[in-house]
Amino acid sequence: MPAHLEPESAAAADTARTVMDGSDIGRALTRISHEILERNKGGSDLVLLGIPSRGVPLAERIAERIASVEGYAVPVGSLDITMYRDDLRMKPARALLPTQIPNGGIDGRTVVLVDDVLFSGRTIRAALDALGDIGRPKAVRLAVLVDRGHRELPIRADFVGKNLPTSLVERVRVRLLGVDDVDAVTILGSEGEGA
Repeated sequence: MPAHLEPESAAAADTARTVMDGSDIGRALTRISHEILERNKGGSDLVLLGIPSRGVPLAERIAERIASVEGYAVPVGSLDITMYRDDLRMKPARALLPTQIPNGGIDGRTVVLVDDVLFSGRTIRAALDALGDIGRPKAVRLAVLVDRGHRELPIRADFVGKNLPTSLVERVRVRLLGVDDVDAVTILGSEGEGA
């Protein structure tokens, strides 16, 4: 399980610090939605693909905001990257999550990958590999709620809700309504916690 999704331990709960609440997340997603529309000059050829698990509800929320501006729905899907990860042999087996590509596919369209936290860049590298097996988009963009730095690959987000510098021993935890009990982004402390 990615470090930013692990359950809180008692020690981590004592050192957790909320850096974004529901209002902050809502404003960040509204800004990201407008930036996507501005860069794309509208929403006519967009496809939003969320990376499970929390990238999918984020993509759905962005699509709702785009629809309220443009007046029409932007296709949303999900892209499972499990079999494309480069750490499969080093970690326990993971359950496959659904990949759902909207009708019309991705060929010739602008695909916006949506994820909750950008960290090393390895998840996005895996997502790019998975996309290559599905089709050939005109362009691929990346939207993330949180960019915490510490890149190991030359990958950069096009749309960022919050840049959140962290140490390697801290963890960022994103919780979203519909998946969790609250909308919040917290940093879990360094007392014995991995990154």
